[in-house]
Amino acid sequence: MATKKAKKKAPAKKAKKAVAKAKPKAKAKAKTKRKPNAAFMRPLAIGEALQPVVGSKPLPRTEVVKKLWAYIKKNKLQDAKQKRNINADEALKKVFGGKKTVSMFEMTKLVSKHLK
Repeated sequence: MATKKAKKKAPAKKAKKAVAKAKPKAKAKAKTKRKPNAAFMRPLAIGEALQPVVGSKPLPRTEVVKKLWAYIKKNKLQDAKQKRNINADEALKKVFGGKKTVSMFEMTKLVSKHLK
């Protein structure tokens, strides 16, 4: 009978885990207040359709959006089921180009047409 030599497996070597040394934390940078972009802060003329909602004084785009959302919340124009949609009243229909319902993302595009 032919005998087969049993091959012995070498014991598996345990992998050494690399121990991560804690690096000393760098000194915290002095936080400087972020400057707003000048283009966002430039007052823009308000179109006639938008004036009943936000007023007639020139405002930066950021303030126009804030006042628009204040108007929407005050008059409860946000759709109850689909929070992304705004249901337009008569004043907002003029701004939204006659559309009855507009998504909040589409709203900013439609409002920008009334800012100069």
